[in-house]
Amino acid sequence: MTNFKCKLADCQKFKRIVDALKDLVSDVNIDTSATGISLQAMDSSHVALVSLMMNQEGFDYFKCEKPATIGVSIGNLSKVLKLANPEDSITLEFDEDPSCLTIIFESSTNSKSTTFNLNLLTLESENMGIPDTEYTSEITMNSNEFTKICKELGVISDTVGITTTLDYVEFSVTGDIGSGNIKINTSTGEIDQSGNPDAKGDKADVLVELSFALKYLTMFTKAAPLANEVSLQMSKDTPLVVQFEMSGLGNLFYYLAPKITDGEETDAS
Repeated sequence: MTNFKCKLADCQKFKRIVDALKDLVSDVNIDTSATGISLQAMDSSHVALVSLMMNQEGFDYFKCEKPATIGVSIGNLSKVLKLANPEDSITLEFDEDPSCLTIIFESSTNSKSTTFNLNLLTLESENMGIPDTEYTSEITMNSNEFTKICKELGVISDTVGITTTLDYVEFSVTGDIGSGNIKINTSTGEIDQSGNPDAKGDKADVLVELSFALKYLTMFTKAAPLANEVSLQMSKDTPLVVQFEMSGLGNLFYYLAPKITDGEETDAS
């Protein structure tokens, strides 16, 4: 008996989500329920965490008889998705006591269908509760611009400093060849000073100043094709939150621990 079945007319959207995960995490538990599909997973170094929620309203078809958790290899899932053509739809389904995830690709003309049964994994389930945090700064910017910044600065250094004020956000690096920064004016209101909305005083006052590993930020930019804008949420001594809101489908969050003074990252959990 089929316990879970969902369909997306745009297979490429699902492929982009998997691409946004595969460099960061390998094996994950995927939770299915009446509200949608979700997962939380941490990278092997415990520096970064990813949280995905795909709402049932965003699917072309969605049925879940009862909540379930399945273990999936993201790398193997990515390989299977290469069987799909760009215009194909994708259907995912599994039975009540599943040993595999059935993946079906169908052409837009219904002239061709491809079915693959992906073997599931038995993984330990880890509850990684994400605490509610009131962030000092929230920066919203173009996803492609964020990708470009991470790529360009990554050539100079493996660490980027991010500084926010009421007027701007600054990305700065220092490497063997020199130093540099990219400053983006946010006086139009792209920074939401939600942590202290009634603050007064010098607009040049620094709200948050933290450093992060650029290799992780570059991994996060794999999600840029999923959303036109990206939100960066920051507070002192807390993980950076990088959010991509997938229109109509849900949200993809990344959490990245800041670097500390000796150059080592803290644990994101």
